[in-house]
This record gives sequence, C-alpha cells and structure tokens, in this order.
Amino acid sequence: MLDIKFIRENAEVVKEAVRKKRLTFDLDELLKVDAERLAVLGKVEAARARQNVVSQEIAKANTADREKLIAEMTTLKSGFKLEEDNLAAVMKRWQTLMLQVPNLPDVSVPEGADETANQEVQVWGEKPKFAFAPKDHIELMLNLKMVDFERGTKAHGFRGYFLQGAGAELSWALVNYGREFFGRKNFQPIVAPAIVKREYFYGTGHLPKDADDLYRTQDDDYLSGTAEVPMMAYHADEILAVADLPKRYLAFSPCFRREAGSHGKDTKGLIRVHEFFKLEQLILCAADHGTSASLHEELNRNHEEFLESLGLPYRRLLICGGDLSLSKVKQYDAEVWFPAAGAYRESSSASYYHDFQTRRFNIRYRDEIGKTHFAHSLNSTAVATPRLLAALVENYQTETGTITIPEILRVYLGGQQLIGHGIAS
Repeated sequence: MLDIKFIRENAEVVKEAVRKKRLTFDLDELLKVDAERLAVLGKVEAARARQNVVSQEIAKANTADREKLIAEMTTLKSGFKLEEDNLAAVMKRWQTLMLQVPNLPDVSVPEGADETANQEVQVWGEKPKFAFAPKDHIELMLNLKMVDFERGTKAHGFRGYFLQGAGAELSWALVNYGREFFGRKNFQPIVAPAIVKREYFYGTGHLPKDADDLYRTQDDDYLSGTAEVPMMAYHADEILAVADLPKRYLAFSPCFRREAGSHGKDTKGLIRVHEFFKLEQLILCAADHGTSASLHEELNRNHEEFLESLGLPYRRLLICGGDLSLSKVKQYDAEVWFPAAGAYRESSSASYYHDFQTRRFNIRYRDEIGKTHFAHSLNSTAVATPRLLAALVENYQTETGTITIPEILRVYLGGQQLIGHGIAS
C-alpha cells in the first residue's frame, strides 16, 4: 500500500505505474473519494470538538442554561451519528480503492503486456545432450516406482500424487541439502504455519486477486501457497530496532494452491500440483532503495547458485510490467531446463516491495534518533519440491532409464550414486 500523501502529491507517477502494469484502475476516482473522506472527517472532528465544548459548559452551567445546552447536545449527537455513518461508508470505498493502487515498478522493469514480453537476461549451464530420446519425469519415475499418481488421485483427486521409495528419499535429500546450503547464507531457520488469517493475505497482496487460487477453511482463514504470508505476519504490528535489521529468514512450510486458471496446463506429473513443500527466503530491511535492490540481487543469486551446485541448466527472466503483480517493485524468475519438453519451467521467483507490504502489516523500525519508519520487504523461493525433483530426474536420466544422483546429494542418500530398477519398490 502506498502512502496516500505520496499518491496525492505524485498522481502522475502513480498513473504511470498503473499504465506500465497494464491495470484498469481509476486513480482520479480514488483522489475524489479521498477528498470526500477528508471533508467528512473534518465535519466529524468539528462535531466531536463541539460536543466536548458543550459537555464542559453543561458541567458549569446553571439550571436554565443547562437545559438549553442539553437540547443542543441532543441535536449534536444526532448530527454526529449521521456524519459518522457517512464517514464509515466513505472509508469503506476509500479502503477498497486503496487496495487497488499498484506499487511503483523499478525503472529497469521492461515494458510489456504479458509474460511473452519477459526478458531473458541470463542463461547458465549446458543443456544435457542425450544419444536417445529423453523421457519425461512421469515415465521415468513411474518405471522406477518413485511416484504413484493412481493412488494419489484416489486419495486426493485431480493432481494428486504420492512420492514413494527413491522419490521420497530424493525429495528429502533436496530439502535437506537446501536447508544446509541456504543455512550458510546467514538466515534464521523457521518452520512456518500454513493456515493463516485472512487479513494477512490482503497484507501481502494475495487477496483479493488470488482468491480463486487459495484454499479456504470453514473459519474463514486460508491455506498459504507460500511461507511469505506467515513470515510477513510474524512481525505484524511490531516496531523493530534498526540494529536488528536486516531480519533474514529461511522458512519451511507446506504450500497449497488450487491452480485456478491453469486448466489444461501441466495436468499430468509434478510440475503443477495442489500441495508441495518449499523453503522460502524472506528479508526485512531498512527503508533504503539501494539496500532493497542489492538484497534482491542476493536472494535471486542464492537460488541460482543452488541450481548451479546441482548442475541444473537455467535461465533468468526479468519480469515485464504487465506480468508484474500489483505489489511488486521488481521480479526475477529462475526457470530450470526440462529436457523432455525442451522448455524452461519456473523454479523460483525473487521479488522486492519497498514498504508496500509492511504498511499493510504495520511493520516498522526505530532508527538511531528514535524516528520510526516502515521497513522494506523482499522474498524469493529457495527450494520448491516436487517441481525441482522432476527437473533433476529429467536432467540426470540415463539411456537405461536409471537416474544418476548428483554428487552433492549423495551424502544425504547414504552414498548412493544411482536410482535404478529394483532400488525402490
């Protein structure tokens, strides 16, 4: 959420953000409602002040004057109630519009209407060259009894799966290696809850836009699709000390997504599933653009270095304005190579927000002279499985259908070098 004072004083800048993000939002309507809000608020405050004056006069008045003042107070209260009701209605409209104001994209964010305009800015690694037609992860993992989709569908329904045998072991190896790899990056480890209060999804910007993609509980809470939401809630309504910044967290959690709007996309396999596990990087830092931009590069590189350590080819995308969500200043996506499809698939998103989220969460810090500021927030995927598991299986397959285990993961699998027929049953 942007500061309303900033919006008033920089209306053209905000309109440019609306245009660049290809949003349909009428900023002039917000400014009109804001002016109405201020006018009604002025009337409410004036009525409240007059009530206070009359109350004091009643306490000091003689009997004759007191009756007149009481009559005036009755009239004042009636008018005050009317103005308060009017203010409540205006505030509701104002708050609804404020939630639609986009964050300002960085100047480096490219123009573009949708994901087709995202820019490839880096490519790493040699794509594996096979002397055979590569199999997809579905066929490979079924043949090696690493996954059971049939029973997954029976238990869960569409997009259901069971990882089993070597599939489960390799998935745990990825998470455990990720925990150690990112743990060396000076993060505090956290296991975060997946059920989070509704208000915090508005805080991160996942509501209202992602409502159809979230699982909702009977208590009107939601299941989070990323640890970003509970980790932002972790410091909600707190004032931190500047000496304690940046706050650096590596949060593990189950994640849930309905995959609404993805009908027909990746309906088979482990690319797009309803539930998965993820390690998420999240940082809260001082309100400085240079610091935010630098930490954003660091978070993104952390994931890329992780992919490099596994020998997985990837590319980096700079997300264009039309594909950049309302809350973000800038975003990189890392996409890992899937040989069978001959295509890159997303493995991570790294984003920063300035104080857009922290204003909604009321996360502040007190500087050296005692002044409070809203912190800046950033986040990035560290490890998401089973998608990364699927990429690893496809890139390390052999002609005989076995899977070579990357050397760096073997310590987590008792030194095992190969997943082959008969190993998992």
